Amino acid sequence: MDSRPGRESMRWGVLRSDEHALEVLAGKEPGEVSHEPIYLVCTHGRHDACCAVRGRPVAAALAAAYPGRTWECSHIGGDRFAANVVVLPHALFYGHVSASRAVELAKHYDEGLIVPDLLRGSGAFAPAIQAAQHYARAAGHSLAVDALVPSSIHQLPNNHWQIALSARSGAEAPATVTVELSVHLDTVNARLTCAGTTPSQIRRFELHALTTT
Repeated sequence: MDSRPGRESMRWGVLRSDEHALEVLAGKEPGEVSHEPIYLVCTHGRHDACCAVRGRPVAAALAAAYPGRTWECSHIGGDRFAANVVVLPHALFYGHVSASRAVELAKHYDEGLIVPDLLRGSGAFAPAIQAAQHYARAAGHSLAVDALVPSSIHQLPNNHWQIALSARSGAEAPATVTVELSVHLDTVNARLTCAGTTPSQIRRFELHALTTT
């Protein structure tokens, strides 16, 4: 699976043996390329019961609408966002997905769009870039899946970042959106998951400036 911007795709094949798996990992067997979306739903109840309780109804809803394209999967991180869905090949992570909205996000993906209020970010980018994309979309910029790709990334002192996002040709976003933000680690007196303990730590991003050129 390749989630790099402009190269989003998956490759499929049948593993004949353990040795064959090593050949695949070594790049000797490329497999067949596919661009058809796949939906992964975390239902790993042993790691955290929230994922199974909230994930199973979401998996059922997606499987009913997209049979053969919906997989229940193991832990993908972010238990406090259950139910979690990963949309491939763009590696879009969605959280707090309900069974009633699961098919909605899949339909939007087929149209080349994200669902901003459920989106946790993209596995194709580092956390600070994901946060910059979030702030750009919250300011009204493009919801296109392929828009707001980073063109420059500068890590500044004191956990500050300056990130320039460029829209692709044909996207609705402006030429460049520059986002300045900082990242913080906060301690909260709360259990964030079913299996969590207190106190807990969460990463928080703070927006300092957003400009369009």
